[in-house]
Amino acid sequence: MAEKNEVGALILRVTLGIIFFVHGLVKFQGGIGNTAGWFDSIGLPGFLAYIVATIELAGGIALILGIGTKVVSALLALILLVATLKVKLAAGFLGNGQVSGYEFDLALLAIAVYLVLNGSKLFSAAHFLGKDK
Repeated sequence: MAEKNEVGALILRVTLGIIFFVHGLVKFQGGIGNTAGWFDSIGLPGFLAYIVATIELAGGIALILGIGTKVVSALLALILLVATLKVKLAAGFLGNGQVSGYEFDLALLAIAVYLVLNGSKLFSAAHFLGKDK
């Protein structure tokens, strides 16, 4: 049974990693200054865009490789929580026709929290290097 749980955790870890890697990459490719401006427009300091995009990009890679899964997942959970409360909540669960809702963010938050609580050792670099605890 434990092996099935590890396979499930691997699937969640890699999926979350890919999603956030792409989100971070798009922020940089689209011009991180534009993202910083958008952060300013919603009442968040623009410099946070650089921090968020870096966590998403580097954190996505780390999750795919299985490095720092619990810490990275906690950071991503925090980003998701703030994004949901600050941006998506007003649009509702399914969105309002202009902005998507928070249903996807909620699913990603659940995955991130699962990984914070349980980790994911299968095929992780940390496990191979004996760094997981």
